[in-house]
Amino acid sequence: MERSAPPPPQLLEIAIEVARNAAATAFRMRTEGVSVAATKSTVTDVVTAADRAVERQITAELRRLRPADTVLGEEYGAAAGDDDHRSRVRWIIDPIDGTVNYLYGLTHCAVSIAAEVDGEVVAGVVRNIHTGEEWTATVDGGAWREGRRLRCSAETDLGHALVITGFGYAAARRVHQARVLTELIPHVRDIRRLGAAAIDLCLVAEGRADAYYEKGLAVWDQAAGALVATEAGLRVGGLNGLPPGPELVIAAPPALFDALHDRLAALDASGGP
Repeated sequence: MERSAPPPPQLLEIAIEVARNAAATAFRMRTEGVSVAATKSTVTDVVTAADRAVERQITAELRRLRPADTVLGEEYGAAAGDDDHRSRVRWIIDPIDGTVNYLYGLTHCAVSIAAEVDGEVVAGVVRNIHTGEEWTATVDGGAWREGRRLRCSAETDLGHALVITGFGYAAARRVHQARVLTELIPHVRDIRRLGAAAIDLCLVAEGRADAYYEKGLAVWDQAAGALVATEAGLRVGGLNGLPPGPELVIAAPPALFDALHDRLAALDASGGP
């Protein structure tokens, strides 16, 4: 195991380089046509050939640049040989976040890469495959897009908040999530469902929406986006003091967090299948 890890800005430089190359590959493969390669949790939870090809490319580039580091990806899990924990640095990658959008040619999809040191995410990049929009963050270094430091919404009234959410793929889970949404929507300005958690978190980070919540996110769905959100001033957490995780992720300005949290807790947003 290495005794020291590179500083977060250096890890971010690597993540940006790799993410840009990966996004270019994903965009090229989409223009050439894309098909479903497999399904995961349900028949609607698809994997494309591009998901797999892009993850292999990211892993190979990280291996070249940081050969001792470990890698965790959505499609292949931990890379071969990574179970010996020989490095303090772990890369968490989602090759195409928003795969269904990608499959249908909708532009809300991204490459997400985060660098974790000793279990803490310290650098992350989310790059939109179609538009080239790129959000970055380092721990204590702020969140940025195109040279502009990001600040979250200053909204203080939940009733005026535009809230982004998402849904799982299992039918039973969607039924529960729809019930939560139906009972939440009278208490907020409106709801958006865009289909890519990493970008959703980044949009909230720059105030293009006020808050976000979702059940069922894996670590690769949120690692980079949650850091961007946190560094933009959002409070990111789960229910009842739990950290953000598969049960629930909430990202909201501090002035809105408790009101949204309490409403979601009352609706059992982390419950159901």
